[in-house]
Amino acid sequence: MSTIRIFVLISLAMIAFAGNSLLCRVALTETAIDAASFTTIRLVSGAMALLVLLSLTNSAKQVARVKLGGNSLSALALFAYAAGFSFAYIELSAATGALLLFGSVQLTMIGYGLVKGERLGAIQMVGVVLAIVGMVVLFLPGLSAPPFWGTALMCASGIAWGIYSLRGRGVNDATRETTGNFVRSLPFALILSLLWWGHTNVDMEGAGLAIASGALASGIGYAIWYAVLPALSAASAAIIQLSVPPLAAIGAVFFLDEPISLRLGLASLAILGGIALFILSRKRYA
Repeated sequence: MSTIRIFVLISLAMIAFAGNSLLCRVALTETAIDAASFTTIRLVSGAMALLVLLSLTNSAKQVARVKLGGNSLSALALFAYAAGFSFAYIELSAATGALLLFGSVQLTMIGYGLVKGERLGAIQMVGVVLAIVGMVVLFLPGLSAPPFWGTALMCASGIAWGIYSLRGRGVNDATRETTGNFVRSLPFALILSLLWWGHTNVDMEGAGLAIASGALASGIGYAIWYAVLPALSAASAAIIQLSVPPLAAIGAVFFLDEPISLRLGLASLAILGGIALFILSRKRYA
Protein backbone atom coordinates (compact mmCIF):
# COMPACT_ATOMS: atom_id res chain seq x y z
CA MET A 1 0.00 0.00 0.00
CA SER A 2 1.52 3.35 -1.08
CA THR A 3 2.21 6.13 1.42
CA ILE A 4 -0.31 8.42 -0.29
CA ARG A 5 -3.04 5.78 -0.16
CA ILE A 6 -2.31 5.11 3.53
CA PHE A 7 -2.53 8.85 4.28
CA VAL A 8 -5.83 9.23 2.39
CA LEU A 9 -7.41 6.20 4.10
CA ILE A 10 -6.24 7.33 7.56
CA SER A 11 -7.61 10.83 6.92
CA LEU A 12 -11.00 9.45 5.82
CA ALA A 13 -11.22 7.15 8.85
CA MET A 14 -10.36 9.88 11.37
CA ILE A 15 -12.81 12.30 9.74
CA ALA A 16 -15.47 9.58 9.97
CA PHE A 17 -14.73 9.00 13.67
CA ALA A 18 -14.88 12.72 14.43
CA GLY A 19 -18.00 12.99 12.26
CA ASN A 20 -19.80 10.54 14.54
CA SER A 21 -19.58 13.04 17.39
CA LEU A 22 -20.85 15.91 15.23
CA LEU A 23 -23.69 13.88 13.67
CA CYS A 24 -24.88 12.59 17.04
CA ARG A 25 -24.69 16.00 18.72
CA VAL A 26 -26.64 17.68 15.89
CA ALA A 27 -29.27 14.94 15.82
CA LEU A 28 -29.94 15.03 19.56
CA THR A 29 -29.98 18.81 19.92
CA GLU A 30 -31.33 20.07 16.59
CA THR A 31 -33.87 17.36 15.65
CA ALA A 32 -36.65 15.52 17.46
CA ILE A 33 -35.05 12.04 17.49
CA ASP A 34 -34.46 10.44 20.90
CA ALA A 35 -31.19 8.83 21.96
CA ALA A 36 -32.53 5.24 21.98
CA SER A 37 -33.90 5.54 18.44
CA PHE A 38 -30.67 7.15 17.25
CA THR A 39 -28.71 4.23 18.70
CA THR A 40 -30.95 1.61 17.10
CA ILE A 41 -31.02 3.26 13.67
CA ARG A 42 -27.25 3.78 13.81
CA LEU A 43 -26.57 0.11 14.57
CA VAL A 44 -29.11 -1.16 12.01
CA SER A 45 -27.74 1.05 9.23
CA GLY A 46 -24.17 0.15 10.21
CA ALA A 47 -24.98 -3.56 10.02
CA MET A 48 -26.65 -3.12 6.62
CA ALA A 49 -23.72 -1.12 5.22
CA LEU A 50 -21.25 -3.74 6.40
CA LEU A 51 -23.35 -6.58 4.96
CA VAL A 52 -23.36 -4.78 1.61
CA LEU A 53 -19.59 -4.27 1.86
CA LEU A 54 -19.13 -7.96 2.69
CA SER A 55 -21.21 -8.94 -0.34
CA LEU A 56 -19.16 -6.67 -2.60
CA THR A 57 -15.91 -8.34 -1.54
CA ASN A 58 -17.33 -11.89 -1.82
CA SER A 59 -19.58 -13.69 -4.26
CA ALA A 60 -23.17 -14.43 -3.27
CA LYS A 61 -22.32 -18.11 -2.70
CA GLN A 62 -19.33 -17.20 -0.55
CA VAL A 63 -21.41 -14.81 1.57
CA ALA A 64 -24.07 -17.49 2.05
CA ARG A 65 -21.42 -19.95 3.27
CA VAL A 66 -19.61 -17.49 5.52
CA LYS A 67 -20.30 -18.05 9.20
CA LEU A 68 -21.43 -14.91 10.99
CA GLY A 69 -18.40 -13.42 12.70
CA GLY A 70 -18.15 -11.79 16.08
CA ASN A 71 -19.61 -12.96 19.37
CA SER A 72 -22.25 -11.91 21.90
CA LEU A 73 -19.84 -10.35 24.41
CA SER A 74 -18.20 -8.15 21.79
CA ALA A 75 -21.64 -7.23 20.43
CA LEU A 76 -22.76 -6.23 23.94
CA ALA A 77 -19.66 -4.02 24.30
CA LEU A 78 -20.40 -2.46 20.90
CA PHE A 79 -23.99 -1.78 21.93
CA ALA A 80 -22.93 -0.34 25.32
CA TYR A 81 -20.54 2.01 23.51
CA ALA A 82 -23.21 3.16 21.02
CA ALA A 83 -25.95 3.61 23.63
CA GLY A 84 -23.74 5.46 26.14
CA PHE A 85 -22.42 7.64 23.30
CA SER A 86 -25.93 8.66 22.24
CA PHE A 87 -27.34 9.42 25.69
CA ALA A 88 -24.16 11.29 26.72
CA TYR A 89 -24.44 13.66 23.76
CA ILE A 90 -27.78 14.94 25.00
CA GLU A 91 -25.73 16.98 27.50
CA LEU A 92 -22.14 17.14 26.24
CA SER A 93 -20.62 19.31 23.53
CA ALA A 94 -19.11 17.49 20.55
CA ALA A 95 -15.55 18.43 21.55
CA THR A 96 -15.90 17.44 25.21
CA GLY A 97 -17.60 14.17 24.31
CA ALA A 98 -14.89 13.17 21.83
CA LEU A 99 -12.15 13.96 24.37
CA LEU A 100 -13.85 11.93 27.10
CA LEU A 101 -14.53 9.05 24.73
CA PHE A 102 -11.05 8.63 23.30
CA GLY A 103 -9.36 9.43 26.61
CA SER A 104 -11.39 6.67 28.27
CA VAL A 105 -10.67 4.24 25.43
CA GLN A 106 -6.91 4.69 25.70
CA LEU A 107 -6.87 4.66 29.52
CA THR A 108 -8.91 1.44 29.46
CA MET A 109 -6.40 -0.23 27.16
CA ILE A 110 -3.48 1.06 29.22
CA GLY A 111 -5.18 -0.20 32.39
CA TYR A 112 -5.63 -3.62 30.81
CA GLY A 113 -1.92 -3.78 30.13
CA LEU A 114 -1.16 -2.93 33.76
CA VAL A 115 -3.54 -5.61 35.02
CA LYS A 116 -1.82 -8.14 32.75
CA GLY A 117 1.51 -7.28 34.36
CA GLU A 118 2.95 -4.77 31.92
CA ARG A 119 5.86 -2.88 33.48
CA LEU A 120 5.99 0.91 33.32
CA GLY A 121 9.08 3.04 32.97
CA ALA A 122 9.43 6.50 34.47
CA ILE A 123 8.29 8.30 31.31
CA GLN A 124 5.25 6.05 30.99
CA MET A 125 4.33 6.74 34.61
CA VAL A 126 4.52 10.47 33.93
CA GLY A 127 2.27 10.01 30.89
CA VAL A 128 -0.37 8.06 32.81
CA VAL A 129 -0.37 10.56 35.71
CA LEU A 130 -0.63 13.48 33.27
CA ALA A 131 -3.63 11.90 31.52
CA ILE A 132 -5.37 11.21 34.85
CA VAL A 133 -4.72 14.77 36.02
CA GLY A 134 -6.30 16.00 32.77
CA MET A 135 -9.40 13.94 33.46
CA VAL A 136 -9.57 15.31 37.03
CA VAL A 137 -9.23 18.89 35.75
CA LEU A 138 -12.12 18.30 33.36
CA PHE A 139 -14.32 16.82 36.11
CA LEU A 140 -13.65 19.45 38.81
CA PRO A 141 -16.77 21.47 39.76
CA GLY A 142 -17.11 24.84 38.09
CA LEU A 143 -19.10 26.80 35.53
CA SER A 144 -17.34 25.13 32.59
CA ALA A 145 -17.36 21.58 33.97
CA PRO A 146 -19.30 19.11 31.81
CA PRO A 147 -22.56 17.68 33.26
CA PHE A 148 -21.97 14.73 35.59
CA TRP A 149 -24.29 12.18 33.99
CA GLY A 150 -23.22 13.02 30.46
CA THR A 151 -19.60 12.68 31.54
CA ALA A 152 -20.25 9.37 33.31
CA LEU A 153 -22.09 7.94 30.30
CA MET A 154 -19.39 8.97 27.84
CA CYS A 155 -16.65 7.52 30.04
CA ALA A 156 -18.65 4.27 30.26
CA SER A 157 -19.00 4.38 26.47
CA GLY A 158 -15.23 4.78 26.10
CA ILE A 159 -14.57 1.88 28.48
CA ALA A 160 -16.98 -0.28 26.45
CA TRP A 161 -15.22 0.67 23.20
CA GLY A 162 -11.86 -0.08 24.82
CA ILE A 163 -13.13 -3.54 25.79
CA TYR A 164 -14.50 -4.06 22.28
CA SER A 165 -11.14 -3.07 20.80
CA LEU A 166 -9.22 -5.40 23.14
CA ARG A 167 -11.51 -8.31 22.29
CA GLY A 168 -11.03 -7.67 18.57
CA ARG A 169 -7.25 -7.78 18.53
CA GLY A 170 -5.75 -10.37 16.19
CA VAL A 171 -8.93 -11.27 14.27
CA ASN A 172 -8.26 -12.78 10.85
CA ASP A 173 -11.11 -11.10 8.95
CA ALA A 174 -11.90 -7.71 10.51
CA THR A 175 -14.77 -6.89 8.13
CA ARG A 176 -16.55 -10.18 8.79
CA GLU A 177 -16.03 -9.88 12.56
CA THR A 178 -17.22 -6.27 12.62
CA THR A 179 -20.27 -7.15 10.51
CA GLY A 180 -21.14 -10.02 12.83
CA ASN A 181 -20.82 -7.86 15.93
CA PHE A 182 -23.05 -5.16 14.43
CA VAL A 183 -25.68 -7.77 13.53
CA ARG A 184 -25.46 -9.40 16.97
CA SER A 185 -25.86 -6.00 18.66
CA LEU A 186 -29.31 -5.45 17.12
CA PRO A 187 -31.30 -7.47 19.72
CA PHE A 188 -29.77 -5.31 22.47
CA ALA A 189 -30.75 -2.18 20.54
CA LEU A 190 -34.29 -3.51 20.09
CA ILE A 191 -34.60 -4.13 23.84
CA LEU A 192 -33.42 -0.56 24.53
CA SER A 193 -35.99 0.84 22.10
CA LEU A 194 -38.77 -1.19 23.73
CA LEU A 195 -37.74 -0.03 27.21
CA TRP A 196 -37.65 3.57 25.93
CA TRP A 197 -40.91 3.20 24.00
CA GLY A 198 -42.82 5.88 25.88
CA HIS A 199 -40.17 8.46 24.99
CA THR A 200 -39.66 7.42 21.38
CA ASN A 201 -39.67 10.20 18.81
CA VAL A 202 -38.23 9.97 15.29
CA ASP A 203 -38.26 12.58 12.54
CA MET A 204 -36.86 12.35 9.02
CA GLU A 205 -33.89 14.64 9.67
CA GLY A 206 -32.88 12.84 12.85
CA ALA A 207 -33.24 9.43 11.19
CA GLY A 208 -31.12 10.63 8.26
CA LEU A 209 -28.34 11.76 10.60
CA ALA A 210 -28.51 8.41 12.44
CA ILE A 211 -28.23 6.54 9.12
CA ALA A 212 -25.25 8.68 8.11
CA SER A 213 -23.64 7.98 11.48
CA GLY A 214 -24.26 4.24 11.21
CA ALA A 215 -23.67 3.52 7.52
CA LEU A 216 -20.94 6.05 6.71
CA ALA A 217 -19.15 7.26 9.85
CA SER A 218 -19.41 3.90 11.66
CA GLY A 219 -19.75 1.04 9.17
CA ILE A 220 -17.67 2.36 6.28
CA GLY A 221 -15.39 4.33 8.62
CA TYR A 222 -14.52 1.23 10.65
CA ALA A 223 -13.99 -0.80 7.45
CA ILE A 224 -11.54 1.80 6.10
CA TRP A 225 -9.68 1.91 9.42
CA TYR A 226 -9.37 -1.87 9.61
CA ALA A 227 -8.12 -1.94 6.00
CA VAL A 228 -5.23 0.39 6.83
CA LEU A 229 -4.38 -1.04 10.27
CA PRO A 230 -2.07 -3.80 8.92
CA ALA A 231 0.19 -1.07 7.50
CA LEU A 232 0.57 0.62 10.91
CA SER A 233 2.34 -0.28 14.10
CA ALA A 234 0.22 -0.52 17.25
CA ALA A 235 1.81 2.66 18.62
CA SER A 236 1.18 4.54 15.37
CA ALA A 237 -2.46 3.43 15.29
CA ALA A 238 -2.98 4.59 18.88
CA ILE A 239 -1.29 7.95 18.28
CA ILE A 240 -3.29 8.56 15.09
CA GLN A 241 -6.57 8.06 16.93
CA LEU A 242 -5.64 10.92 19.26
CA SER A 243 -6.31 13.23 16.31
CA VAL A 244 -10.06 12.58 16.63
CA PRO A 245 -10.82 14.91 19.61
CA PRO A 246 -9.04 17.92 17.98
CA LEU A 247 -10.82 17.19 14.67
CA ALA A 248 -14.17 17.00 16.50
CA ALA A 249 -13.39 20.25 18.32
CA ILE A 250 -12.55 22.04 15.06
CA GLY A 251 -15.70 20.68 13.44
CA ALA A 252 -17.79 21.73 16.44
CA VAL A 253 -16.45 25.30 16.24
CA PHE A 254 -17.10 25.66 12.50
CA PHE A 255 -20.33 23.68 12.10
CA LEU A 256 -22.01 23.85 15.53
CA ASP A 257 -20.74 27.20 16.82
CA GLU A 258 -19.53 25.53 20.02
CA PRO A 259 -16.99 27.50 22.10
CA ILE A 260 -13.77 25.87 23.30
CA SER A 261 -13.22 26.70 26.99
CA LEU A 262 -9.84 27.16 28.65
CA ARG A 263 -10.61 24.17 30.91
CA LEU A 264 -11.28 21.94 27.89
CA GLY A 265 -8.11 23.15 26.18
CA LEU A 266 -5.90 22.48 29.22
CA ALA A 267 -7.55 19.10 29.87
CA SER A 268 -7.08 18.13 26.22
CA LEU A 269 -3.37 18.96 26.34
CA ALA A 270 -2.92 16.94 29.54
CA ILE A 271 -4.98 13.89 28.50
CA LEU A 272 -3.83 13.59 24.89
CA GLY A 273 -0.27 14.63 25.73
CA GLY A 274 -0.04 12.11 28.56
CA ILE A 275 -1.37 9.27 26.44
CA ALA A 276 0.92 10.20 23.54
CA LEU A 277 3.90 10.23 25.92
CA PHE A 278 2.94 6.79 27.21
CA ILE A 279 2.58 5.30 23.72
CA LEU A 280 5.75 6.86 22.30
CA SER A 281 7.87 5.57 25.19
CA ARG A 282 6.26 2.13 25.27
CA LYS A 283 8.81 0.29 23.13
CA ARG A 284 11.67 1.67 25.18
CA TYR A 285 10.40 -0.08 28.31
CA ALA A 286 8.82 -3.15 26.71
